[in-house]
Amino acid sequence: MAATPALSQPSPAAPENPSAPKATTEDEKLASLFEALRRERNPDKARGIAQEIMADLNESGSATVDLLMQWAATAIGEKRNAAALDFLDQVTLLQPDFAEAWNRRAGLHYAMGDTRKSMADINQVLQREPRHFGAIAGMAAILADAGQDELALKAWQRYLEIYPADRDAQEAAIKLSEKVAGSRT
Repeated sequence: MAATPALSQPSPAAPENPSAPKATTEDEKLASLFEALRRERNPDKARGIAQEIMADLNESGSATVDLLMQWAATAIGEKRNAAALDFLDQVTLLQPDFAEAWNRRAGLHYAMGDTRKSMADINQVLQREPRHFGAIAGMAAILADAGQDELALKAWQRYLEIYPADRDAQEAAIKLSEKVAGSRT
């Protein structure tokens, strides 16, 4: 893996339109949920907040996109990967700022063994939603699988800045930290 996706800022907001107040409210709700997740120390309560965040991130605001996402999920479940990719490609064309479509496609590419395409899609997710802890976990897994332990550790550390109560992520970070420390001696 030559390069790691940058954890960049989301793209600027679209010009004002009649739905802008709703979008601001949704953005504020999501920001509030991420802040609650960052502050919550109880793993069970944090998991509930994380699930609420993921539910919000899955809302496209488009019936067409929702239907294509549903078809993609069905195709993935039936191991019809080519069809699933077609549906997800259509979503990324119809609604390129919908981070979850890129995330779903990253997961599918990973499952199909194409880590290069998976990382490219993870980069797209993080450009749109830098706090997307699922995408960051995917990045950490790919980097660890590739033997890039220091970069994987940095990804887990970033994940834990967003979702500090995740015990599995804590364990993954500790194991990688010990492995990296051992390889330096």
